[in-house]
Formats: sequence, C-alpha cells, structure tokens
Amino acid sequence: MIRLIARAQFKEGCEGQGAEAAKLEEAVRRLIGQGELMTVGCFKWERNVFLYVECVHRLLEPEELLPGMALYLEDWPGHADKRKWIPMIDVFHFNEPAGFGHWLRKDPVERRVGRVAHLKPEMAASYIYYHYQLQEEQAFHGPKYEIIAMHENLLFGYQEFPAVVEQPVIAGKLRTKGTPENWSDSRMDLHFQPWPDGHLYFKPVEQLFAYYCGE
Repeated sequence: MIRLIARAQFKEGCEGQGAEAAKLEEAVRRLIGQGELMTVGCFKWERNVFLYVECVHRLLEPEELLPGMALYLEDWPGHADKRKWIPMIDVFHFNEPAGFGHWLRKDPVERRVGRVAHLKPEMAASYIYYHYQLQEEQAFHGPKYEIIAMHENLLFGYQEFPAVVEQPVIAGKLRTKGTPENWSDSRMDLHFQPWPDGHLYFKPVEQLFAYYCGE
C-alpha cells in the first residue's frame, strides 16, 4: 500500500471545465475496478486541485489517474520536464498502512474531507519538528486515515468521518519522549497564517469526487 498526495493548479478561466473533466474521468474508475486503488479523492480550492490516492500494488502517478485533466492544468517549473502535478510531502499521520487487510475500512465512511491551511513560512520547520515527534513517538492516538501533506507553506489534509482511532500496527521510529505532555504547549496557534476572516488552522474545500474499492 502506497499513499500519495499531489497538487495541481487550473489554468486561469479553466476551473469549471477542469473540475468537470475530473468528475467524468474514466481512468480512475477503471483502476478502482481493477483493484489498483483502494481510495482516491479529488478536491478543489480556488485554482488549486488536490489528489489523495491509496495505491494497492504500485505507485500510480496522477497523470495516469486523471489524463483528461491535463489540458486544463498549468505547467509547474523546477524539473527538466515540466509537470502538471507536484507531489506533496507527508508531514503527519497518526497511522500508516501495514497491508491491504489492515487498511480496509471495516465500517461505511459517511464523509471524506479535504482541507487546507497556510503555515507561516518561518514556522514550517517547527511544525514538522513537533508533528514528526508526535507521529513517531506515537505520543497519543488519533484518526487512522487522517494525513497532512505540505507543498511550500500550503498544507492539505485528508480526513474521513466517522473517525476510526486505532493503535498503530507499525512501531514508531523514535524512542524519545519529546512530545509535550499537554499538546497545547506546542503552540500550534503561532504556526498558522490567519485567514482573511481571522480563522486559524484548516478550512474544508470542495470535493470533486471520492471513490473507495468497497463501494
């Protein structure tokens, strides 16, 4: 099992056409039917598109899942060959797949949610520091399928409801005890850029589609 989160950006004026292309894409549904994917969700915020993928046998790139969207997406610089999709870095999860059976949902999922937030750029290292400690010390348990990824200072989070909270099967990588006993002492409120309305932390975004192999 491989989890992937990627980010793309619609060309200006192509948001509606690109969103419709995502909803009509046949390739992703075919790959679900072939057993190559467990869960896949696509989310939109302004001109940003986010893709959350659980690959069963091999890493499937976004271009293979959503070829019909390419016409509506900007090119990203940074590589010799420009890309439509940028992989986002997994910066936090409470749990990770130990195998296909471990990751299967045992109860129906009512909602799959994408959400976004912006870190203050100067606080990105601190955010990763605290969250890596929490993740690998397994200082406390949280939603099994929740994951937060980052590109530049933009965070994208994936969640499922009702939340499933389980002790991780895979052992943490740290034997230290650095996570604050009271998580509020990490002062996450100082890490985030406020939204124009003053809200801190994450806001939910529009879901274009979400599929699961058992549905």
